[in-house]
Amino acid sequence: MKMLLPLNIQMFAGDQTLYELKQAMATIGQQLKKVEGELSAKAIDPSASIEDIQAQQKSKEDLQARFNVIKQQHDELETEQKAKFAQQAAMKQAGLSNIEDPKQKRTEAFASLVRSTVRNQPIEQDVFAALGDNTSPATGGEKFLPKTVAQEIITEPLVKNPMRDLVTVTSVPNLEIPKLSYTIDDDNFIADTETAKELKLEGSTVTFGRFKSKVFAGVSETVLAGTHTNLVSHVENSLRSGLAAKEKKVQFAATPKAGEEHMSFYSTQNAIKEVEGPNLYKAIKAAIADLHEDYRENAKIVMTFADYSEIIETLANGNATLYAAQPEQILGKPVVFVDAATKPIVGDFSYAHLNYDLNVLYETDKDVKTGVNAFVLTAWFDHRIKLKSAFRIAKVTPTP
Repeated sequence: MKMLLPLNIQMFAGDQTLYELKQAMATIGQQLKKVEGELSAKAIDPSASIEDIQAQQKSKEDLQARFNVIKQQHDELETEQKAKFAQQAAMKQAGLSNIEDPKQKRTEAFASLVRSTVRNQPIEQDVFAALGDNTSPATGGEKFLPKTVAQEIITEPLVKNPMRDLVTVTSVPNLEIPKLSYTIDDDNFIADTETAKELKLEGSTVTFGRFKSKVFAGVSETVLAGTHTNLVSHVENSLRSGLAAKEKKVQFAATPKAGEEHMSFYSTQNAIKEVEGPNLYKAIKAAIADLHEDYRENAKIVMTFADYSEIIETLANGNATLYAAQPEQILGKPVVFVDAATKPIVGDFSYAHLNYDLNVLYETDKDVKTGVNAFVLTAWFDHRIKLKSAFRIAKVTPTP
């Protein structure tokens, strides 16, 4: 019986935390000290029977056995935790350099960046190094999203902006480019008179500006405390989707914000030529024909799926086979569906250009009511229509 009790205590203690074991040692230690005092008192008391002394002696031995077992468990767990902390400290000191897989290293670094930003904690320099930005934090580099991450967020949106497959997309600060890819010594070679007038009126180069846009990625506490992979995927997808939505908004704004008028195909500032027709089908056909052959060859049509469905319904007139035809077979040019394109746009979209400045800021904010943290991305971009004469807008003007 004397040996069974310590074994039971040993099994129980093995499931406890280090703090609980310390508490148990303190409690049993106090009881042991009390019993030792009572044993000494009985030993010197002539009236105490030998049976009482032996019973008190047994109580002391039992408590001592309990104490020894718990202390053993405590010492083993403490040694184990010290070794674990030492290993973690060594890994932290080594930083991300001990991770060989580049993809894993980037995920670990970006997760660390997001968590540190949301929690207002300092960001280790090796995080920036792993993300491709060696800027020292002392120079303010911690306020910039590392360039490799910014590049991926800018160029790979989850929510697709179909216009990215059509327009030119670059990430060059302070970009300035010629409107035409080549020139010759005689400027009379430009056969399209509208292009010649546009170059004479507006110049032959395009200078891109920096227009600020903020995108918010909501990060809940559960996502923040989750795995690195889920956290990085959630934040990156939210930022990419937000940027794609912003791009479409400025490219097709009917009433652009002040200062952003030049970004929209529909703005009066760009004044892209409208070609009319009695219905949408004939208006698009007329717009294609109105383009100069230099632009017509590579022209595409950007329109809503609803408008295209209306054209098919009108042309089919009960003929089901027409619904199976490709849009290019119906309209004569490749069609890209964008719900924001309220009026069909026809043209060579390589003459539209989206440029990002890679100096991307990140900040954080928290909604105290919901407990959701906002990882805020501030990006600067500009969308320029390099040659307005390369585009036409189809407009329906019903005949009286």
